[in-house]
Amino acid sequence: MISIDVALGTRAYPIHVGAGLLDDAPLWRGAIRGRHVVVVSNETVAPLHLARVQAGLVGHLHASVVLPDGEAHKTLDAVARVFDALAGLGATRDATIVALGGGVIGDLAGFAAACWMRGIDFIQMPTTLLAMVDSSVGGKTGVNLPAGKNLVGAFHQPRAVIADTTTLATLPDREYRAGFAEVVKYGAIGDAAFFAWLERHVDALNARDGAALAEAIAASCRHKAGVVVRDEHEQGERALLNFGHTFGHAIETATGYGSLLHGEAVAIGMVLAATLSADLERAPRADAGRLARLLTAFGLPTTPPPIDPGRLLALMQIDKKNLAGRLRLVLWRGLGAAEIVPDVDADAIRAVLARA
Repeated sequence: MISIDVALGTRAYPIHVGAGLLDDAPLWRGAIRGRHVVVVSNETVAPLHLARVQAGLVGHLHASVVLPDGEAHKTLDAVARVFDALAGLGATRDATIVALGGGVIGDLAGFAAACWMRGIDFIQMPTTLLAMVDSSVGGKTGVNLPAGKNLVGAFHQPRAVIADTTTLATLPDREYRAGFAEVVKYGAIGDAAFFAWLERHVDALNARDGAALAEAIAASCRHKAGVVVRDEHEQGERALLNFGHTFGHAIETATGYGSLLHGEAVAIGMVLAATLSADLERAPRADAGRLARLLTAFGLPTTPPPIDPGRLLALMQIDKKNLAGRLRLVLWRGLGAAEIVPDVDADAIRAVLARA
């Protein structure tokens, strides 16, 4: 097991990465402070792993909420089902929500925890590669609206992150590969050496080699944890973690949540952001090509489906990172050097989208 601390003072919490951790109840049960526990999962993950968690909850009053699978179900209606389960238990302010699933489950369960009685504990138990390296760490929670992705949410840190790598064995190949978009992102925005390591180990990672996978997950979590500690509420450096996400979220919204996996949309978005950086003469065009090749090697798309550029641009203009209605994007100077760029020219963005 590899353990990484997110050192947020009195709200510090551990990230544990290793095999068989869901079955190691003494490891995670200490993060549960009260009697009441609601486990939130989905129809894909629950049949595989829910019983493992329930076995560790002997002595607690617990209930389970099993939601439909997919981004289309990350809604306020789904959160209301979690509230109903908490109410049914008579859950008090020392209750805990356990998020057992991928990023969708983690986001909406965390948001429910942030809202119930103005904030209760939750534990992240990510079961996808993408959630292990990104969404389970850092306390961003939220749900989607028809108008855009993650427009309703809160910063609410978990009590612990339990990343059991055995759950990845049951992950469909497409879901597994989608997780590498976020892994690649960490190298792209701040660690050129890690990016080069990924290029050398892409075959081992595609083959789900345990040693290579553990190293990639741990490196990603360390990077994310460090950024979160320095900028918990995304007032500066943490915004860099959104490299490719403004494009990606717009693509997800335009195509209807679920057509593309989140990681696939982020992969496309990163290439668009890198291409825009080259168009604006902020970065070498060769680096954009290198990024696209690595993402392609992981089986990820690098060009968007046919979507009207004007529609995408309109969706990008309501992104949370914008200020005073002005487009504010995460671009880069090349591999390992991302930056926040205000007042990005809309015509330059439209030109990149038209060529994609």
